[in-house]
Amino acid sequence: MLKWLITVVVVLVVFSLLAPRMGRFGLGRLPGDLQIPARGRIYYIPIVSTLALSLAVWLISRVV
Repeated sequence: MLKWLITVVVVLVVFSLLAPRMGRFGLGRLPGDLQIPARGRIYYIPIVSTLALSLAVWLISRVV
């Protein structure tokens, strides 16, 4: 259980660091990704981008 928690935290940190750079590859702007403007800030909720990245990682892990 502790290994999964550590893994989830590490993945969230990596995704949060890579989020500004994902726009160059079209991620974060897919249909289904939410952009919520509130109080002068824009909050991104990349639902479909997360699913696409998860699918890509899963396919790579199956091939390797």
